[in-house]
Amino acid sequence: MQRVIAVANQKGGVGKTTTAVNLAASLAATRRQVLLIDMDPQGNATTGCGVDKSTLERGTLEVLLGECTAAQAVLRLAESDMALLPANQDLTAAEVRLLALPSGRELRLREALAPIRKGYDVVLIDCPPSLNILTVNALVAADSVLVPMQCEFYALEGLSSLVATIEQIRATANPSLEIEGILRTMYDPRNNLATEVGSQLLQHFGEKVFRTVVPRNVRLAEAPSFGRPALLYDKESRGALAYLALAGEMLRREDSLVGAELQAGAAP
Repeated sequence: MQRVIAVANQKGGVGKTTTAVNLAASLAATRRQVLLIDMDPQGNATTGCGVDKSTLERGTLEVLLGECTAAQAVLRLAESDMALLPANQDLTAAEVRLLALPSGRELRLREALAPIRKGYDVVLIDCPPSLNILTVNALVAADSVLVPMQCEFYALEGLSSLVATIEQIRATANPSLEIEGILRTMYDPRNNLATEVGSQLLQHFGEKVFRTVVPRNVRLAEAPSFGRPALLYDKESRGALAYLALAGEMLRREDSLVGAELQAGAAP
């Protein structure tokens, strides 16, 4: 697969970190080599993976500032069989210090990942819920953007802003950046608005909308307090099964694209 995917949405509370952690664990369960990067100063992805963010000696901050390499800061998580580049509130300092750089500040993450990205099938980046220099670094480093969103009116407005941001990044710093897909989260099919917004998404974005939907699920909300992805906390829960289905859908999409490219190359 070998893709760097930013999990991003400028609107908070849409299940972004939940998606990053649980999709990473689900892809790792398919025997892919997965790296999860926590780019949010809240450090929720780090906590959700069972790492005590208050004891970090190295993390995303040090990597962005060039104080250590990405390889030196990455932690191997034995239980979930994936790797983590952790973060905590100290990452806020990176925003200030990166903005003070005369040039190249938006390239720091891409340059740091270059020596190690070939060692992973998938790199997932959990972005902050805002458009700042950390999010810009993630989008410049990524091949694509996965957008988790709730099916509500304000989420549609936020999606429009994010699409505009992606276009700006594509025009200035990362011309190959594309939308990996739009994931409907905290979905309740009994809610008429959710159904209506879901239909609008399919109408405007077509195949970019994942068929998999993530339902509201208590186990997904409980799992981070135990420092585990839902797959390890309760593998039979609807939330865990939804993210396994999402991982499968992404892998099937990738296989279809590869097959189409091979056919195109073999055509006379």
